[in-house]
Amino acid sequence: MPRGKFTNHKGRNRRFTNPEELEEERRREEQQKKWRQKRGESSEESEDEAPGDKKISEESGSDSDSEETTDDEDVKAKGVSNLIEIENPNRVQKKTKKLATLDVADLESKPQLSRREREEVEKQKAQAHYQKLHAEGKTDQARADLARLAIIKQQREEAKKRREEEQKEKENAAKEKTAQTKKALGKK
Repeated sequence: MPRGKFTNHKGRNRRFTNPEELEEERRREEQQKKWRQKRGESSEESEDEAPGDKKISEESGSDSDSEETTDDEDVKAKGVSNLIEIENPNRVQKKTKKLATLDVADLESKPQLSRREREEVEKQKAQAHYQKLHAEGKTDQARADLARLAIIKQQREEAKKRREEEQKEKENAAKEKTAQTKKALGKK
């Protein structure tokens, strides 16, 4: 009986292959390879080899052979593509570049920006240009702002003059009143 609520049944029915079975399977594969080699089916054998072994055998071959072969010959046709000749414009074939043919200028050039990034940079430049023109007073909005500012200044100056005149009138009225009260009381 398990001790907790939850039991895990994953480890109960594990079966491991016997080493004898693995050895027998390996011997069968070797026999099939030998049989294919005797029949001359070398293409299947090259598929069974590891990709690293294939690269080593190609590199050990002469350099003139590797230069004469084209990319189209190296690419193996998959499915019915070798039977039907259709050009797919969306298919991109990877072309290997040799180190000697790579341009240093291509590596050093700044990376191309995406459409959104380009639009963002253009937007920032346009905003900075507009701010510069606005500060110089060359935009319509700047002219309107300056005109509004001039009107406000003029209104404030008029209001200040009116307040000063009203203040003087109040002071004069206060002086006259005090003068009348003194006169009425008989003081000088």
